[in-house]
Amino acid sequence: MAVLPILTWPDGRLAQRCTGVGAVTDDIRQLAADMLETMYAAPGRGLAAPQVGVLRRIFVMDAGWKTGAADPKVVIDPDILWMSDSRRIGPEGCLSLPGIETQISRADAIRLRYTNLDGQQVEEDLTGFAAICAQHEFDHLDGIVTLHRLTPEARAIAEKQYYL
Repeated sequence: MAVLPILTWPDGRLAQRCTGVGAVTDDIRQLAADMLETMYAAPGRGLAAPQVGVLRRIFVMDAGWKTGAADPKVVIDPDILWMSDSRRIGPEGCLSLPGIETQISRADAIRLRYTNLDGQQVEEDLTGFAAICAQHEFDHLDGIVTLHRLTPEARAIAEKQYYL
């Protein structure tokens, strides 16, 4: 395993939509292992492939390791099948936007379908921080960073803090 360099905004790769992974190969398993090691070393709770320069639809996350037991998740070719109508506005940091935290509105609960490292399709209901983390990482796969989710005024303030 290896700790990979994390791209920071405004690297153009962070604004690109990723392509599907398809078959789970040994290369994908190695990428997932490296991404988990990188995420924990950062230290973050989620990391998407474009953040390490790989434009494929895969992310890793561990919503609870900072406050409880580690529960790493590898999510390949995900789809969000459902989002709750209830939303939560809260602080989000991003490893690709170091040093700033933005207030983002996200669904409180989602149903996520994805392929796991065994090549099996999984459907999982996520709530609370796990749902928020998955939505944040899913955004990265579509070339969206938290700055894109802000009003023009809030984005100007966040960018001013970021570029200081």
